[in-house]
Amino acid sequence: MFTGIVTAAGTILSITDRGDRILRIGAGWDCTALPIGASVSHSGICLTVVSHDAESYEVAASAETMRVTTLGQWQEGDVVNLERALCVGDELGGHIVSGHVDGLATVLSVTPVGDSHEVWIRAPQNLARFVAPKGSVALDGVSLTVNEVRGTDFSINVIDHTWKVTTLGRCAEGRVLNMEIDMLARYVARLAESDMAESEKND
Repeated sequence: MFTGIVTAAGTILSITDRGDRILRIGAGWDCTALPIGASVSHSGICLTVVSHDAESYEVAASAETMRVTTLGQWQEGDVVNLERALCVGDELGGHIVSGHVDGLATVLSVTPVGDSHEVWIRAPQNLARFVAPKGSVALDGVSLTVNEVRGTDFSINVIDHTWKVTTLGRCAEGRVLNMEIDMLARYVARLAESDMAESEKND
């Protein structure tokens, strides 16, 4: 589990296809402290550490992961948002994030507002019902609060700090982002569906 609070930026040093896609990530961490098998969020995608040295580590991504996320388009030199898995007792500064991408969202517009940026996003049709004003959403692994919703479109406000230290600062019209809906919203919707089905059965 993660919180959606990005703690580092990683650079893709190499990409190799050997059955799965193997990515070597350079990070400012002591990468030898990452246990083999550890989970790390990479721009919202939970990937498992399979090897490491002092300054970098490798993760493996399956064909399915490449199909449903932006990972299939990543190239050497690209920068990704990094977050290590949550430990018991860690501060929960964002919201609970699983690192399992639900779909791909598209940036519609970016407008500077003071020191912040208002970004309008289009959610996939099947995920739009989970997005609500003042609710949470993770975009490229960053925990954000939804400001306004118009059908499948919603806006977020990205403060200057987040704009500078995450890949959201590269947002432009047409950019595709990994989107994970709020876990609470998912279960509330599931409960509502169950209640409706039960009601229809009893009618």
